[in-house]
Amino acid sequence: MRGTHHILVKRITLIRRTILIRRILTAFVALLALQAGSLVAPAYACGCGAMIPDGARRIGVDREESAVRWDGRTETIVMRFSVHGDAERAAWIMPVPGRADVSLGDPELFDEIDRLTAPERRDRFHFWPREDDWPFDTDHGDGAGAPPGAGTGVGVVGRERLGPFDVARLTATDPDALGDWLRTNGFDLPDRLTGALGPYVQRKWEYVAVRLAPEEKGSVLRGELTPLRIAFASPELVYPMRLSRLARTPQTLGLSVLADHRMEPRSPIGGDRPEVTFAGRIERPEGAVAALAGDRPVHLTVLEQEFPHPERIEDDHRLRRVADTPYREVVYTDRLLTVAGGVPVWLLTVGGGLLLTAAATLLAVRASQRHRTPTAGVRSTA
Repeated sequence: MRGTHHILVKRITLIRRTILIRRILTAFVALLALQAGSLVAPAYACGCGAMIPDGARRIGVDREESAVRWDGRTETIVMRFSVHGDAERAAWIMPVPGRADVSLGDPELFDEIDRLTAPERRDRFHFWPREDDWPFDTDHGDGAGAPPGAGTGVGVVGRERLGPFDVARLTATDPDALGDWLRTNGFDLPDRLTGALGPYVQRKWEYVAVRLAPEEKGSVLRGELTPLRIAFASPELVYPMRLSRLARTPQTLGLSVLADHRMEPRSPIGGDRPEVTFAGRIERPEGAVAALAGDRPVHLTVLEQEFPHPERIEDDHRLRRVADTPYREVVYTDRLLTVAGGVPVWLLTVGGGLLLTAAATLLAVRASQRHRTPTAGVRSTA
């Protein structure tokens, strides 16, 4: 009986091991398939257009920054993308409401805007010590820290080479014809993006198609790309966003608007509520900001917006004038309240209180002793 039981236990153990090995192999194969799919599937990610990698490569846009100048008649957009992936080349499509002029943007523009809109820093004092203050702190350091269209219904307005960009400016009366032209001319456009261009074709918008590649052969598109500047006539301030609904991953938009007044989006268009991080009047624009907005006073509004679910994007951003209320973020540094070269106020207060208490106690004891001292009796001689 013991031998039979021992054999049975061995068989059960073997069966369990076999099942476990099969599960591990199944999970491993599934993981390999998922990884292979992620390498082949392109990531369409671009706030105002569609970034398309070449072949089976991948590209994703971590962040899109745009500076927009609108004077009531003409709109100029300067865009800079931070990308990741393994693509050596990529294509990018942006619809615009009018005939566009395209040139390279100034890389210094966004750095200058960052300096103009930097948060105000203030000190905020607290009375009682915290974990970073004496006597709880342990660190006493300073703490610093142009060919013709291949399909009917497509017109080529212009074709030019701008640094790493091959730019085609197009018109189209048929989204399928536009898709055919793009594919024929090296833009690997997915079928679903062709359908997404339909509303722009109906509104008779035009298109800026861009092919881009690193200047060094063999390197991949990664990091911050050279800014691109696109100018077109527009009676309203509009920022194209509809094609972003094709993005596979959450998107972040940073938008700096230079106009005669403070400007904000009319709606969130399917993303989180846009957050104003700066609004103010720039009295004397200089450098790259002046090159974009002119040397006259201008209002600058900086917006940040998250799109956790890009497929919910329902329209382009249309911005409107709002009250010219200034706003600047304030970053507080918490400091312990001190006097006389760094002596904590709480220590003086507590020490003074203890001294007063001790003095009061001492006086009370002395008074009590005087009260208890017996008075000398007077003897009568009678």
